Amino acid sequence: MLDLKFIRENPKIVAAGLSAKGVNINLEQLLALDAERRSILTEAEELKAKRNASNDEISRCKKNGQDAAGIISEMKAISQKIAVLDAKVGGIAEKIEKEMLYIPNMPTHDVPVSKGAEGNKVVRSWGEPRTFGHKIQDHLDLATSLGWLSMEAGSKITGAGFPVYFGMGARLERALINFMLDMHTRKHNYLEVWPPSIVNRASMRGTGQIPKMEGDMYRLGEDDQGNGDFFLIPTAEVPVTNILRDTTIEEKDLPVKYTAYTPCFRKEAGSYGKDTRGLSRVHQFDKVEMVKFVKPEGSAQELETLVQDAEDVLQALELPYRVVLLGSGDMSFAAAKCYDLEVWAPATKKWFEVSSCSIFTDFQARRMNIRYRNSQTKKLEYVHTLNGSGLALARIVLCLLENFQDGSGKVVFPKALQPYLV
Repeated sequence: MLDLKFIRENPKIVAAGLSAKGVNINLEQLLALDAERRSILTEAEELKAKRNASNDEISRCKKNGQDAAGIISEMKAISQKIAVLDAKVGGIAEKIEKEMLYIPNMPTHDVPVSKGAEGNKVVRSWGEPRTFGHKIQDHLDLATSLGWLSMEAGSKITGAGFPVYFGMGARLERALINFMLDMHTRKHNYLEVWPPSIVNRASMRGTGQIPKMEGDMYRLGEDDQGNGDFFLIPTAEVPVTNILRDTTIEEKDLPVKYTAYTPCFRKEAGSYGKDTRGLSRVHQFDKVEMVKFVKPEGSAQELETLVQDAEDVLQALELPYRVVLLGSGDMSFAAAKCYDLEVWAPATKKWFEVSSCSIFTDFQARRMNIRYRNSQTKKLEYVHTLNGSGLALARIVLCLLENFQDGSGKVVFPKALQPYLV
């Protein structure tokens, strides 16, 4: 969530940011509501000061044996008016908060302005796309022929987009999860956590998934206690970031770095017919996530380090990839800056996003009330939050199958992964 004071003092900057993200919000109406709220607050504060003065006068009259009936009557009228004004302020504040929840984060100054993916910029690449001296199969045909994967079984059990892994396919998922968690905990010094895969509405609101993108989420019904409004998580970012909701972190403990494996669930609304073959776009997939809570002054560099942590995994897996700086129109609602890591799949002949690494500045921290006390100013300040996939497994499996198959229909996995497959 943006700071309302920032919007009030920088309407042109906010309007430009909204335009860059392709979001239409009536800022004039929002600021008019804010002005009305502040005007009523001022009037209410003046009346409260007058009521306090009346209280003092009533006490003086009673002490001196004087009649205070008139003052008491006037004070009651003032109190009634204050109650009316407070109710008006509460109603307006509710409207403002509702509007604020739909305002996205502002892109940083170095993000290319674009309507969509056409503004994305490749900033670097690693490895050369593989060439083969033999015919290769796409991941779905290969995995199906090996008996490692069945989309049909998942469709029967649940519906389209829910894969079932067998044998080496299932072992490969488990091996990748352990491999990635080991790298992030042992090499990159993240603390591993295992969070719930079901979260409440406050958690989804905190990281910015709702209300804007609620239609893309799996919402659950009530439990046997009558509690409702739960969601299956679209990413571990949601439960892991919310671990520190309503928390003040000691400055000496920053940065806080968490990594977690979770299953992820996404409806992928509007993606029908777009890269939907096999594992390219599914409704349930496994992912290892990295989440950081950092001081504002170092957050830009923390993003670069986060990206490198994800790149380390890809390099260990010997997968050729490129790092793409997203344009403003292709970023998520909450992100201020985002890099995607894309891996080349030689049989499908496409680049597949396997990681998104984003900085959210204080946008999520304001929604979740995550702060630290600045040792120099002694004031409480919002932390900056970051997260990145480290990595998303479905597409990693896709790319491994297409990059490491030999001419006999077998897959020879990269050396770093082999110990995890024993």
